[in-house]
Amino acid sequence: METTYILTAEMDGESFAWLDDIRGEHFPPERNFISAHLTLFHRLSGAQIVQLRSLEMPRAPLVVHFDRVALLGFGVSLHIQSAELARLRNGLQFGMGGKFSPQDRQAWKPHVTVQNKVSVEKARALHRLLQEGFRERAGTATGLLIWQYLGGPWELSERILFGWPTTGQAG
Repeated sequence: METTYILTAEMDGESFAWLDDIRGEHFPPERNFISAHLTLFHRLSGAQIVQLRSLEMPRAPLVVHFDRVALLGFGVSLHIQSAELARLRNGLQFGMGGKFSPQDRQAWKPHVTVQNKVSVEKARALHRLLQEGFRERAGTATGLLIWQYLGGPWELSERILFGWPTTGQAG
């Protein structure tokens, strides 16, 4: 069976800590296998990862804006607006080629899920709570993280920092 990979954007330290704190507080602990993350692609093949490594990466971090709290039905996310990150994702998709999962072929809606798979009532309550104190904030995507999917948890496979030569840096 071929290894499945997930590609996420690495966030600056302050943004990641903020997001991961919210997720840690509100995500059901029995389902919280991974830290807060901004998924670019949910299911990539080994061949696509090889192609990814050959693509040109941004020369500097990309600005992102956390612009609103979104209700997912059975969870809550923080929506992200970033034309730069959207352009990067489109370029990666074109450059990697190959077949993409139905989820990855859909229109991309960048977000970080901070609660999922809870009752509608619990999700609505958190949505109201987070909206009350929400202030738009800016952050940056500082690189890409390539994860190996392990049937629940993920394992970091490579880290590609923006502004550095593309080399598979683990850790």
